[in-house]
Amino acid sequence: MGEQHTIVDPLGGLLIVDKAGGQTSHDVVAKCRKILRTRKIGHAGTLDPMATGVLVLGVERATKLLGLLSLTTKSYAATIRLGASTVTDDAEGEVVTTTPAAHLAAADIAAAVAELTGDIQQVPATVSAIKVNGERAYARARAGEQVELAARPVTVSRFDILSRDDIDTGTTTYVDLAVEVDCSSGTYIRALARDLGAALGVGGHLTALRRTRVGPFTLEHARTLEQLADAPGLNLDIDSAVHLAFPARAISDTESESLRDGRWLEPVGLRGLHAATTGDGKVIALVEEKGKRAAPVFVVRPRGLID
Repeated sequence: MGEQHTIVDPLGGLLIVDKAGGQTSHDVVAKCRKILRTRKIGHAGTLDPMATGVLVLGVERATKLLGLLSLTTKSYAATIRLGASTVTDDAEGEVVTTTPAAHLAAADIAAAVAELTGDIQQVPATVSAIKVNGERAYARARAGEQVELAARPVTVSRFDILSRDDIDTGTTTYVDLAVEVDCSSGTYIRALARDLGAALGVGGHLTALRRTRVGPFTLEHARTLEQLADAPGLNLDIDSAVHLAFPARAISDTESESLRDGRWLEPVGLRGLHAATTGDGKVIALVEEKGKRAAPVFVVRPRGLID
């Protein structure tokens, strides 16, 4: 599988994949490499195997965009089960406690949800990918080690309960809550489920998770691997991806040549990273203003690649 056989151009773009359950993010990357016949594919953050939904991949030169994209806000649809806690805070782990939950009043649940909304301190799930002394927490936990992670600040800007379903198993009663969550990057929905159950005194864990948005990229932009295999290609070429993710300034042909040579432009008062684009919408570079310079951070169309 060589680069010369790829079916996308050297600039590439983004693949927004609707990941299926049971796949790791690395599984998805490997399959996309085969479909598009290129090794140059990377991902902008992972999804747990149990989770489905939006996974952002960069292809060819657009892999260099991944570290520059502002993907600090994410949205999820999830199901939280109250009445049981597990070792992993989700349905894949062993149940460690069960407590009947049918008595829980809607007002009590709403009050506990409110306490988990806004700027909060959250202890990540024990089986998270956070490194502890150089090793992933989940690896230490699976090896039988007692893992204690420090709380860290996250923001849950929306935590809405859509519906409630009481489930009587004959031996206990669970309460399943369908919820939607908007949050900052680094928030663990499993930990929200755990903490909600703990606050209500019955335990809780996550039984389903679907990511519906990462930054500006939503399920509307996404395709399943099956759809991608049937019609190989990018969801967003590099120009479309940049215009969706960044503000832009128009530049002249002379300014375009300056950026391609690595020179800076005069600032125009834009804050943060933004795109410098030609009149026909082609992105020449991502630039950032500092003092009296608007300097290129990433030249999208360097000389020698696209001329």
